[in-house]
Formats: sequence, C-alpha cells, structure tokens
Amino acid sequence: MLKKIRKTAGRYLVNIPGWRTDRKIVVIESDDWGSIRMPSREVYEQCLQAGYRVDTIAYERYDSLASEKDLELLFELLNQFRDCHGNPAVLTANVLVANPDFERIKNGGFSDYFYEPVTETFQKYPGHSNCFDYWKQGMEAGLFYPQSHGREHLNVSMFMSALQERDRDAMFGFEHGMPGCIPKGEPGRGNRYVESLRYSSAADKGKKLSIVAEGLDLFEDLFGFRSASFIPPNHIWSPDYDELISQKGVHYYQGRRKMKEPLYDGTIQLNTHYLGQQNSQGQIYLTRNAMFEPSLFKDKAAQVNRCLKDIAVAFKLGKPAIICSHRLNYIGFIDEKNRDENLVLMKKLLREITERWPDVEFMNSVQLGKLIEQRV
Repeated sequence: MLKKIRKTAGRYLVNIPGWRTDRKIVVIESDDWGSIRMPSREVYEQCLQAGYRVDTIAYERYDSLASEKDLELLFELLNQFRDCHGNPAVLTANVLVANPDFERIKNGGFSDYFYEPVTETFQKYPGHSNCFDYWKQGMEAGLFYPQSHGREHLNVSMFMSALQERDRDAMFGFEHGMPGCIPKGEPGRGNRYVESLRYSSAADKGKKLSIVAEGLDLFEDLFGFRSASFIPPNHIWSPDYDELISQKGVHYYQGRRKMKEPLYDGTIQLNTHYLGQQNSQGQIYLTRNAMFEPSLFKDKAAQVNRCLKDIAVAFKLGKPAIICSHRLNYIGFIDEKNRDENLVLMKKLLREITERWPDVEFMNSVQLGKLIEQRV
C-alpha cells in the first residue's frame, strides 16, 4: 500500500512545477538508437556459457542494433495511429552516431581508441545493411525523428584503461564485439562502461566534453541538420558543459527530473530540473513524466496501464506527457519474442491514448521545445 502511495505521489510531484498547457500533447522519447550492445544471439549464448549472467539484465538480454525487420514492424505500427491533426505517432529517436572500431583498436595494440560511424557498423551486422535508409524513410514519414544522444554509448577512457590493463571482463567483451561487459560472478550488476560521460578528473571531464561536441558535429554530418536537443547518456551531465553545447545548437535538454553530476571524489551530485526551466544559456529542460518500458518488468502487460496513469496525471495537471521508452523494447534481433510482445502492448497503448483523448497531439521533442520557448 505504501509503495502505491509513493508511486502516485511521485506522478504528481514531477508535474507540479513548470510550464503548463491545455493541449493534450504526447511526446515519445526513445534512447540508444545506433549503439551496439549485445551483438547477436550467438554471443549472448557464449556469454552464458562463460559464466556471464547476461540473462539477468534486460539491456544485455534484449538490446542490440535495431534490424531492418525491427524498424519495419515499428514504423508500420506507429503509422497506424493519428492525432487530431492527422499526424502519425512519432518517436524522438535519440541516436548514438558512432561505435568502437574493434579491429583498429586491436591492431593498434590497445594503445589508442578508434571509432566508426554507425553507418559502417550497420554494414557489419546481418539484416542491418539498409538500416540507415530505413531511418531516413522513417524521418520522411514523420515516424522517426533523430536527436543526439552522444557520440558513442561508451566511456572511452574507462574502456581503454581496462583494455590496457587486460581486465578479464573488458577483454571478454572486446573479443565478442561488445562495448564493455557486465562483471563475471555478479548477477544483476550492469555494464559500467556504457556510462559514457562519467569522469574522475578535470582532464577527463574536458575529454568527455570534446567527445559530446564531436558527436554533435557528426550528427550534423550524418543527418544534414543540427540536433536541437540532447539527452545525456545515463542522465550523467555537468552544467559546465552547457555553454559549449549551446554553441553547438542544442536548445533543449531531454531527461529525468534529476540529472547526475559527477564529482572528482567519485560521488554524484543530483541537480533537479522542471519542465520549461531555463539555464544560464537559455536552454530549456524537457522533463520526462511518463514511462513505457515493458522489457524492464516481469509483468509486461501492466506497463500499459502504468503509462496511461502517468499520462492521465500529466494532462490533469496541464502538462504534456513525455514518455520514456528505450530502444530495447522494440528489438527482436536477439529475441523476437521481446519485440513482438512489446509491439502488441505499444499498439494497445496508442489505441487507448487516441480513444481516451481524441484531441491528442503527437509531437517530437523539438516541436515541444519550440512551443514552450514561445511562451516562457
């Protein structure tokens, strides 16, 4: 009972401060597109055989590069649902534009880091060679709106240090084409190497900022336009980065209400934000207030009602519903059952949204940011 009360109170708390609107706006923000995670079903099985309990963590069990089939089925579903203006449901797809180039790193004796653009990564995976064309088709159809999530979902300095030290877990992951690895013998503990912006010194902090800036430039090279919003991987971010990121064209930050700022002693400082809040650079925060993450829960079916409750509270308090729904929910490359079951649930969610709120408006994050910017 107490848990239920806390969950309800949390729904209201995140929606109390900040910008309001009478419009029924739904934004679906989806992170991690373009990033490698689990390369294949074969590697997944090899991890288990070697004693790495990848079956205990959803991101290791299900997440991978979205295949052509994954994208085809997702876009087909999104296109079935229209808002009051006739616009289809759209994902703000937060993209990583690069991945580690394992071959070059190995050939260099692990002394230097090299990356490859995601378009090259696609060519190395079966059933993925046309994925960037699928992305562009999704963009043209108004179903898939890319924004920047960084250069790669990998802590480069931590990764390279571990490889140079020939760390057992890091080397196992590297040999199997994974960005790091969960620690052997510690079920439930995640892959710490994906925390790309965690730093432990002033020098490392500066390197992380350079990586983010380069990622934004690569995003423009890839898509032909600047990313107007940014979502820090794992919600780890230093406000000291805001000035340069603003200069790179970022006007809006996606993310949770609380962002994690690393401190040099290894601890974290939590910085709280609210919808429509502006920082010293005039950048606006878009705080997520709803969640649809069926792959993260045993009771997947319950996640539809959970998300609908999130949306109902947001609308009741005059807020847009900004739904967090990571890529792993729509991936069947490792386990088709994961994708197929979740698409059924996503269909139910979208049907309920359009039926309960016929005046609903589907927007991407930048459209919402511009709307807020006009009124703050």
